Amino acid sequence: MQKEETLRVVLVGCGSMSGTWIETVQGLPGVEIVGLVDIRVEAAQSRAQVHHLTDVVISSQLTDVLEQIHPDVVFNCTIPEAHYETTLEALEAGCHVLSEKPMADSLESARKLISAAQRANRRFAVMQNRRYDANIRRAKAYLATGELGSLTTVNSDFYIGAHFGGFRDEMHHVLLLDMAIHTFDAARFLTGANPVSVYCQEWNPADSWYTHGASAVAIFEMTGGLIYTYRGSWCAEGLPTTWESDWRLIAPQGSMKWDGGTSLQVQQVSESGKFLSSFRDIDVPSSAPDTKTQGHASAIEDFISCLREDREPETAGTDNIKSLAMVFAAIESAETGKRVEISW
Repeated sequence: MQKEETLRVVLVGCGSMSGTWIETVQGLPGVEIVGLVDIRVEAAQSRAQVHHLTDVVISSQLTDVLEQIHPDVVFNCTIPEAHYETTLEALEAGCHVLSEKPMADSLESARKLISAAQRANRRFAVMQNRRYDANIRRAKAYLATGELGSLTTVNSDFYIGAHFGGFRDEMHHVLLLDMAIHTFDAARFLTGANPVSVYCQEWNPADSWYTHGASAVAIFEMTGGLIYTYRGSWCAEGLPTTWESDWRLIAPQGSMKWDGGTSLQVQQVSESGKFLSSFRDIDVPSSAPDTKTQGHASAIEDFISCLREDREPETAGTDNIKSLAMVFAAIESAETGKRVEISW
């Protein structure tokens, strides 16, 4: 793709989050929104009005828009149940696709999307906006220096009492299916390791306002022998963690603690050989080593750059399926009570 070409974008699914996508695109040179699609046409019309999009095609059907204007890119902001069909149709029409998570409703569907992208020779990536956070990128950069050695153990805690109302209250496996992929993907990002197996226990506390599965504990075996544990609840009142979870990462030469926010603590072994080793505090740089730190905006900008530079996106479907596999394997383990091998 030539750098001077204008990329023409159709956005599908005009709910509240779509505003962030549109605002980002409007700030990018050489990118133009040419279509808005929503099963509720009035939602698409409202988005066009709010964002002053006066020359866009609006429809309730993606098929109609694809046939009419043949866009270069489709942004899939539909509800999770519609991700697979929307992405598949866009890829088969020759469009690059950036989709909200989860990429699909099953691993089989996810594999089909990856195959469709490969057949069409198009880029397909998933919105994992939490990778594009300044603090996780600070943590990742320090771990990559190797000063602590190779990670052996990683623990994450997620405790928030989230009163959403609506469809989440009735979802099965609500924590694992709707939220845990963010934390699982963060674990893969921080460690550079991929999942091998999982044992998961899931339950719904007596005081839960959810129908099913608001709490879970999972133990993952990762490549390289690393063990990653996840503890989480969406009905934990008091002492909440951040949405990015609370982390401890352990290596032979020291440990890192990250609260999911700005607090990043590292201690490195300074003297060993006694009953207890001595440690020194390490100052981690206060800023990320790159500028990809603006959540959704950075993820979208990076995807567009990948199209122009003909390179693979950081959250390409071929990579993101590994995080999705962690979710479905954890659910299978919770349902069967058995350790589950992970494949994708």
